[in-house]
Amino acid sequence: MKTNRNAFSKGWEFSPRLARWLLHPVFMKIAIAHWQRRVSPVFDVADRLILITVEDGREVHRESLRLASRDPFERARKLAEQGVNVLLCGAVSSALEKALNAAGIQVLGFLGGELESNLAAFLDGKLNDGRALRADRNGRQPHSGERPGVGKGQKPPAHAPGIRR
Repeated sequence: MKTNRNAFSKGWEFSPRLARWLLHPVFMKIAIAHWQRRVSPVFDVADRLILITVEDGREVHRESLRLASRDPFERARKLAEQGVNVLLCGAVSSALEKALNAAGIQVLGFLGGELESNLAAFLDGKLNDGRALRADRNGRQPHSGERPGVGKGQKPPAHAPGIRR
């Protein structure tokens, strides 16, 4: 097998087995913010998490965790201490998402629905970040405080529900 010295300066050899291990870890810890067996709508204020340990694509352990602090850095630190690799949650602020990413935690946010169906979809590789569902026809994400489908500085259409003029 050839060694690619540019990519692996320590002389490691690239192999399909190494690539599979890097892309699909054997051991993973998933955290899901929840309320009454559903994904909690806003992670920033969610205080209940379920931690799921997965080995070889199968759940092997499940435990509960309570988050008391609302501080984004404290919340990220607590999850990192627990060894969490991935967080499945509802809406999440950009400050908290950045703190989680800095702690090495991948965030799949803006999800909703049943906890178990989201977990099953994630384990099957069929769960995408919910932001893709919120994008408008041009692929642009709504900004904070902006309604989906209404551009910055534009008025919503007159027929939009819940809009007073």
